[in-house]
Amino acid sequence: MSIEKLVDERKQDMVETRRYLHKHPELSFKEFKTYQFILDRLNQYDDIDIIENVGANDNNSGKGIVASFGEGHPHIAFRADFDALPIQDKKEVEYKSTVDGVMHACGHDAHTTTLLTLVDVVSNNLKNLKGKVSFIFQYGEEEPPGGAESMIEDGILKDVDFVYGQHYWSQFDTHEIHSKNGALIATPDKFRITIQGRGGHAAYPQRNIDAILIASELIVNLQSIVSRQISPIDNAVVSFGHVKAGDTFNVMPDSAVLEGTVRTFNYDVREKIVEIFESEVEATTKKRGATGDLYYHRGFPPVINHEREAKIVEEAAKSLGLEYTDTKPLMIGEDFSYFIEEKPGAFFLTGSGNESKNSTYAHHHELFDLDEEAMESALKMFMKIIELENIIDWN
Repeated sequence: MSIEKLVDERKQDMVETRRYLHKHPELSFKEFKTYQFILDRLNQYDDIDIIENVGANDNNSGKGIVASFGEGHPHIAFRADFDALPIQDKKEVEYKSTVDGVMHACGHDAHTTTLLTLVDVVSNNLKNLKGKVSFIFQYGEEEPPGGAESMIEDGILKDVDFVYGQHYWSQFDTHEIHSKNGALIATPDKFRITIQGRGGHAAYPQRNIDAILIASELIVNLQSIVSRQISPIDNAVVSFGHVKAGDTFNVMPDSAVLEGTVRTFNYDVREKIVEIFESEVEATTKKRGATGDLYYHRGFPPVINHEREAKIVEEAAKSLGLEYTDTKPLMIGEDFSYFIEEKPGAFFLTGSGNESKNSTYAHHHELFDLDEEAMESALKMFMKIIELENIIDWN
């Protein structure tokens, strides 16, 4: 049976599954009911090998699942994440989140649905299976340190030959496929700078050490890193997202706190930016008689697609008649990067934006939604990738 026919038979079930998950979201590292829902679905299949509680340890309450059909090689793995975000769902739809202050505002409900459906398709084609297919259900992608690294440390990729993943993307039209060889998604670092000055009455600034002035200098100086100290050929972002100082108009505060993010694709560029941050914080605060403390958290690695697997993604899209774009790098973060640091693989974005279905709101927006037809394209992509890797001939 053709890929199109196999997918068409499962469209309604995909919609129902996705809507159930959308109505019952759970935050990162607290996805216990979602975990059980996935496990119950997987236990319906014969001849499936299931590993439970993957990645859970004394410091990590998350629980991942890895399910597999077949044995030996080639061994292909697919990953989907299933956590939600601390955002109030303000959509007026039948499947609106039933959990106050929590919603699937990034499409992970659909990621999980797509992978569960792939399990079903493979289970019905085991006679054609040559090798092994694994399905990785990952918790905690939205909140550092993420779940990917702990799951990999449990050895889930030990015998895997290549690994693939995808993300629905509301800023691309439904059914479009976007990917590229090499750097696709940036590393999402976080920083916090604490400035300790000396507060006092605003009428007598000469008696004080102005933490707000120092904060202003640091913002201007650090914002110029990308434009003047990093090569224009190297992609990088420095952004401030939170500034806090003082409580009233006529008192100069003792301290100020700046928080923001740095996005890069290259480890050398990242480390250069860190060095500049360290020297700039020290010099700027010292010259004003203050002290500065820099906390810099290195986030997920960048997603760097492998050449062979990136070409497989492109070939899959084109052979399915989907519009493929060799896309520009994205400055978001994604811990799928850990998987393809460990094994060859590739990541792609499946367009899910459709203005007529109100699904073009940005990810992490309170009105975020998904054109559910996009799930058909992602499922077809996974199936075609399995075929191109010579593991199952669907016909």
